[in-house]
Amino acid sequence: MARLSDDEISSGLAGLPGWERRDDEIEKTYELPSFPDAVAFVTRVGFLAEKANHHPDLDVRWRKVRVGLSTHDEGGITGRDLGLAGEIESVAAGSAE
Repeated sequence: MARLSDDEISSGLAGLPGWERRDDEIEKTYELPSFPDAVAFVTRVGFLAEKANHHPDLDVRWRKVRVGLSTHDEGGITGRDLGLAGEIESVAAGSAE
C-alpha cells in the first residue's frame, strides 16, 4: 500500500477526532478511567492490530495510552494507518460505556 499524500492524510484525519499527524506517523492519546481500563484497552487494540497484521506503537502511562501508527515498510502513513485508527476509535467508544 502506497504512502498517502499530505492532502489525503489531512482528509483522513478530519474524520478521526483527536488524531494528529506527527512527521510520518499519526497519533492519539486516550485517557481511560483507571490503569486496569488502560491495560484492557491496550489488549483490545492488540487483538485488532494482530487481526490486521498492522501493529501500532503503544505507550501506557497510568491511565493514558498513546497510540502511534505508521506503515514502516512504506516509510510513512498509508490507508492502513487511517483504517486501523478508525477501528481503534470504535474500541475506544466501547470503552467509554
